[in-house]
Amino acid sequence: MELSTCLKALGDPTRFMIFQQLLIRKHCTQSLSKKLGFTEATISQHLKILHEGGLVYKEKYGYHMHYLPTQEALDFLASSFEEMRQASLSLNRDPKVCQCEFRQQMENPGCIHHDELHPDG
Repeated sequence: MELSTCLKALGDPTRFMIFQQLLIRKHCTQSLSKKLGFTEATISQHLKILHEGGLVYKEKYGYHMHYLPTQEALDFLASSFEEMRQASLSLNRDPKVCQCEFRQQMENPGCIHHDELHPDG
């Protein structure tokens, strides 16, 4: 599972609304269509993309397919965002400390990269 694939699938406002509804309870295309005000064809197309992205799975109930979010996808998203959160917390946010990739050149007073990126110092 790739984070960019998940985020792309959830990046569409309609798909995100659908996904949020599936976090509350199982739905079929007809149920989501009535609840969200889109045609069943539109809902079906968005569910297909969410399904292909591994974000939802389907279960057959009589003549209808019900959709639910996959726990694996939710755990993956939570874990990915927690990793980003932890990385962000460990950053040195002191504006006086340069962390650019040309740090070794900073000892050189004429570090053009540092001067371009950090004109104030």
